[in-house]
Amino acid sequence: MRYDPIDSQLFIQNRRRFAREMKPESIAIFHSNDQMPRNGDQYFEFRQNSNFFYLSGLDQAEAIIVLFPDCIKEAFQEVAFIKRSNEKISIWEGYKYTKEDARKISGIDKVYFLDEMEPVLHELMLLAKRIYINTTENDRFQPEVESRDTRMARALMAKYPAHKFHRAQPILKKQVMIKSDIEIGIMRHCMDITNTAFRRVLQFVKPGVMEYEIEAEIGHEFIRNRAWHGYHPIIGSGKNNCVLHYNENNQRCGEGELLLLDFGAEYANYSADLTRTIPVNGTFSDRQKAVYNAVLRVMKEATTMLVPGNNLTDYQKEVGRIMESELLGLGLISKDDIKKQDPDWPAYKKYFMHGTSHHLGLDVHDSNHRYDPIQAGMVFTCEPGIYIPEEGFGIRIENDILVTDHEPVDLMGHIPVEVEEIEELMRSSVLQ
Repeated sequence: MRYDPIDSQLFIQNRRRFAREMKPESIAIFHSNDQMPRNGDQYFEFRQNSNFFYLSGLDQAEAIIVLFPDCIKEAFQEVAFIKRSNEKISIWEGYKYTKEDARKISGIDKVYFLDEMEPVLHELMLLAKRIYINTTENDRFQPEVESRDTRMARALMAKYPAHKFHRAQPILKKQVMIKSDIEIGIMRHCMDITNTAFRRVLQFVKPGVMEYEIEAEIGHEFIRNRAWHGYHPIIGSGKNNCVLHYNENNQRCGEGELLLLDFGAEYANYSADLTRTIPVNGTFSDRQKAVYNAVLRVMKEATTMLVPGNNLTDYQKEVGRIMESELLGLGLISKDDIKKQDPDWPAYKKYFMHGTSHHLGLDVHDSNHRYDPIQAGMVFTCEPGIYIPEEGFGIRIENDILVTDHEPVDLMGHIPVEVEEIEELMRSSVLQ
């Protein structure tokens, strides 16, 4: 791993919180991610299953943890299984966890190798009545690729048909929405690295550079800080501003165009999520500035509403009303458009068609119970935008916000966002 060790208390506390919600005489099983084939005999770069990492801190393939809080057998309330290394694996693949490594990282005392798992797990299964399985559950995404957890669940159902099976996700989603102080500290570090990369870009961008060159500048700053992209970066110039998930990043940045940058550093598996829209030549036109400031006002006002007791459904409706007012002021919609609008697709959605906020953490679109009220400890993005294809540009601005019992904390408040600051930083690069 590239990142500094994380205090194992994070994972110990996460497991305790999960165990408190389990039914009596229950066992829960969690797997690391598969290594995904890329081509030939190659794999994609490994990225750990977020739920598995959240509960164990183990950042290696071929690992399993088992939780059995009220196990009658002494010292078997938590068990980890890891891959056994040997001389050949060490030569070809490099370092693998020892049992002591796994204990230190996870805080789990009872550690076995995977080739020792079958009799240990079988005995524990016979002592349990219920099994929690970690299925993939996202109400807006249904992957076709089957996970290791799902394959294991099917095997367990066939081998132990008299057990009762339960879903781990409803418990985990409740937990991961609320970030601990350790998690917030890691995420702040992600934001700091993202800030450094953005400031580097402000010094680099000028007419004629390629989008992929800008992506390379960001990647350079991430790697030198032991991080990587939390998601595929969007580097969209000109009309590409208006493609919400643009990822070709292969066009030349032109004079007078805007450049939309949506990227975030991932460090220790936690992610930042930043969007900025900047002028390629270092100076916004009057129209670009007017639209930019309208989006910025929406973001600032929306941020104030990320407070305990609110909910994302009502929040989005209120943000829509704020955006409606800004679009009227920009002449993009009329009062007649609003009068005739479809309630299910308000007039403002012609220019702002996506949601304003999503949970952030180990996943850039973090696990959550969508309809739960906003609570202290949650971290949200705040990312309004206005996209005007007929004028050849779009603008989105995004910061990451921590909800507290007092007022929202902008975790990206130190990253340049005002028109004057962006122009000044870009102007200084020209003078150097």
